[in-house]
Amino acid sequence: MSTPSSATQTPHLIRKKVIAGNWKMNKTAAEGVTLTKELLDEIGRETSVDVVICPPFTALASVGQALEGQAVKLGAQNMHPEKNGAFTGEISAEMLRTLYVTHVILGHSERRQYFGETDALVNKKVLAALANELRPSLCVGETLAEREGGKTLDVVRTQTEVALAGVKPEQLTSVIIAYEPVWAIGTGKVATTAQAQEVHAFIRSLLVSLYGAALAAKVRILYGGSMKPANAPELLAQPDIDGGLIGGASLESRSFVELVKAAKAAM
Repeated sequence: MSTPSSATQTPHLIRKKVIAGNWKMNKTAAEGVTLTKELLDEIGRETSVDVVICPPFTALASVGQALEGQAVKLGAQNMHPEKNGAFTGEISAEMLRTLYVTHVILGHSERRQYFGETDALVNKKVLAALANELRPSLCVGETLAEREGGKTLDVVRTQTEVALAGVKPEQLTSVIIAYEPVWAIGTGKVATTAQAQEVHAFIRSLLVSLYGAALAAKVRILYGGSMKPANAPELLAQPDIDGGLIGGASLESRSFVELVKAAKAAM
């Protein structure tokens, strides 16, 4: 699994780091507000790093109110591609916009694994998010079996290319891509820095082939596999790792703030 270094594929560009917290199915509305206020005390005015927090649907309104006037942005964890209709339990992009949501996680490995989301469905969601001026955080990544079978790059290529089908060049920089090695989510395992950078560079090379070097150089690619304060500085120092999609470490203010500080230091 070797790819050319990104330096030979894309022009030099300093991309603003992103630290996004995916709370998953954790925190009630009240608990979410408490955590948000703790975060805002430390990083509420942070502008050198894009900070996004993604509570469960039930906490979006209350957390959104707490974020009013702050630099921290509000994200959702999922959405349905249709505008409305008989889709019990689902939430549309338009509904998210009414809550002042600006970002949305799409294609997370847990959605793929537990809810059967396909690459084609993820593509529909990406297009719907962009049509509604939401910034999709598109998740791609391989399982342990796929990595051990030498299929990592094939899996990532397919997921990325299918998910971006129909995305116009002028829309591309609104897309954030999150590489999440599935075997490193919630397991305490983490890809080595070299493994992570290799796949990030490969994703950027795909973007070069699809959209050209200039646009590819502007897309932020996040690492989404158990990033913690201890390993963040080394990961964030890599040329193609532009931040993190944070799970467990986003549920406690101190660790999340440390990650934001690590991203700021890596700029």
